[in-house]
Amino acid sequence: MIDQLLRLAGTQPGAPFVLFEDDSYSFQEMADAACRGAAWLAAQGVQPGDHVVVAVSNRPLFLFYWFSLAARGAVAVPIAHDSFGDPLRYTVQQSESKLVLTEGGEQARLQGELAATGVPVLAFASEAEFLAAAGAHALVVPEAPQAHTPMAILYTSGTTGQPKGAMIPAASYRAIGEKIVQAIGITPADRILTFLPLHHANPQMYSVMSALTVGCCIALAPRFSASKFLEQVRRYGATGFTYVGTVLSILAKEITADAPTSLRFCVGGGAPRAVWEELAARLHVTIHELYGMTETGGMVTINTREQYKLGSVGALRDDFDVVLMDDHDRILTHGIGEIVVRPRQPYVMTSGYFNKPAETQAASSNFWFHTGDLGRFDEHGFLFFEGRKKELIRRAGEMISPVTIELAALKHPAIADCAAVGVPDPILEEDIKLVVVKRSEVEPTDIVAFLRQALPRHMVPRYVQFAAEIPKTPTQKVKRFALAALPVPVHDTKQAAAAAAA
Repeated sequence: MIDQLLRLAGTQPGAPFVLFEDDSYSFQEMADAACRGAAWLAAQGVQPGDHVVVAVSNRPLFLFYWFSLAARGAVAVPIAHDSFGDPLRYTVQQSESKLVLTEGGEQARLQGELAATGVPVLAFASEAEFLAAAGAHALVVPEAPQAHTPMAILYTSGTTGQPKGAMIPAASYRAIGEKIVQAIGITPADRILTFLPLHHANPQMYSVMSALTVGCCIALAPRFSASKFLEQVRRYGATGFTYVGTVLSILAKEITADAPTSLRFCVGGGAPRAVWEELAARLHVTIHELYGMTETGGMVTINTREQYKLGSVGALRDDFDVVLMDDHDRILTHGIGEIVVRPRQPYVMTSGYFNKPAETQAASSNFWFHTGDLGRFDEHGFLFFEGRKKELIRRAGEMISPVTIELAALKHPAIADCAAVGVPDPILEEDIKLVVVKRSEVEPTDIVAFLRQALPRHMVPRYVQFAAEIPKTPTQKVKRFALAALPVPVHDTKQAAAAAAA
């Protein structure tokens, strides 16, 4: 990662690397910021191998921190800049982070949230302020990281409630950049519009690492906006972008006519087939649908320029084995089974969950990584995604543990029992329904208001349904398939809020 940046700073120093609003940062400027930023981190007491939380919105400051930590030999723990409450404190403490780096507008809030942990929070109000502070230090000459060296800990949801920190080694980041560039044919002339949150694997692996591999440019946008999408593409001359399925579904509703631009490709996962067909024709882009997850190095199958099939998630990446298994870990030769993977090269996927050996072992049953997703192969070797075996809810590209929602809801004094489940949604893929057994009278809107104070926005249920009991197995495991089919009435709190505002 840092060695790739330094190489590009030497071969094409003045070429633009990051565009953001009216600012542009070259490879040389980013490398200089990283090498001086490493010295600034050392002055703050950050040692090689230390874990440091990065809580910054989509702006160059995130990348200044990210590359500075890499140059220092420290491990980044990226999280949402607006994280709060128990999930924030859990991540900071479970990751054993020594420091939190954020932006000026979030510093006081995060200091208050983390006061009991004793972890310091540092911030800069602007990119210029960071560059001035780093510029007061001499350049550090970092060493290239070893293949196994952890570069980041990326937190992913789990069915048992608390997120798990997937340790991503240097070789994994390097490999995904190479594979995306190879599959799509990205060149130094490309510009990748990047609006998905930088603390996620998707933009880190598909956008930033592609740019570091081939020397192209990324254009950062603060957030995804369907109404501003075409304007942003034209402003930056973007030739590609990364997506989750929700992005494409929303764009298909916004862009209803032929809209040719400089775009030629996009890459990501979760594209509904109908949306795939519609948007590819309207935007004149090739949609490179793939399958992967944070733990599997971002991607194990992809629709490449040479191997492409509409509706599939592509053909196998050449440095992974991907098979389907039944519930007894027997490999299936046909039909639908769990997608399981293993690397053919060392360190191209996660090296495990940080400080969670039991979870690491459980996910790696019989020396295969079990994704918890279902799929099937056709006769030509293309993989088709067939849903989830695990109980996670996929809402707008976010994988959400229902247990996390349930634990927060059970703190409400009027809730005796509850269970969360995903329900189909044409835009988000799934939305969230919370089934509640009342201890005392309570309104659905009151429950949602309570959860807004306890959970990140993407975890707050849209639907609330009251029931006499939660269907469970004899061992008290929630029957989530039965929850989704419970009869009405279901209270749509989003519609209720809209009606109240009108």
